[in-house]
Amino acid sequence: MASRKKYYAVLRGRKPGVYTEWSGSGGAQEQVMGFPGARYKGFESIEDARLFMNGKAEPLKKSSASGSVRNFHGGGDMTVDFDAWPVRVYSDGGAIGNPGPGGYGTVVIRKDGSREEYSQGFLLTTNNRMELLGAIVGLEAVRDEEVAVLVTSDSRYLVHGIEKGWAKGWRARGWKKSDGSPALNPDLWARLLSLLDGRKVQFQWVKGHSGHEENERCDALAQAAARGDAHIPDQGYKG
Repeated sequence: MASRKKYYAVLRGRKPGVYTEWSGSGGAQEQVMGFPGARYKGFESIEDARLFMNGKAEPLKKSSASGSVRNFHGGGDMTVDFDAWPVRVYSDGGAIGNPGPGGYGTVVIRKDGSREEYSQGFLLTTNNRMELLGAIVGLEAVRDEEVAVLVTSDSRYLVHGIEKGWAKGWRARGWKKSDGSPALNPDLWARLLSLLDGRKVQFQWVKGHSGHEENERCDALAQAAARGDAHIPDQGYKG
């Protein structure tokens, strides 16, 4: 068994430096999550972590499973630590006219380098419903509920709904907002929260149309689905 990486070098983040803990208060995760252009990497030795901080890190090692470990990027040039997040889900969605014909696009990338893409078009739906459904489809594709997943999206509605606890609050109040008005899209929020229960999943926001490779790919998939001919009804849309 490979030894667990114990040092996390944060080159770009809220507080750059070498950390011995990933999660928890003051850990490396707190320095990079949501930080635009964050860059970090995990190492087995503090010497390698310091080399990375000084711009002298060695090339990525070969992987027997996939030939080589790809260096994926998020949030501009954020290097993904696949020990912390063995699965990455990228998603996007939209509707032409909002409401109107819509679609979602989803990319799932695993630590072994494998890649899956999903998309679907709908007859009549909304931007937010497609944003939600894109993330749902990605998480449903990850059958191992023990694996940690990082979901990246350009939808503040999706990311803040989970990370700020809005959706859980709506559910606790019978799908009503704090002012008593109905929360929108309760069917999809309920489905998403059910997928998250008992799992290690974090959501990260990135700016749309900013050159983020996987976000741009998801956008292309969603656009093609929305403008294509293979539309199905969005049974949960109550327009």
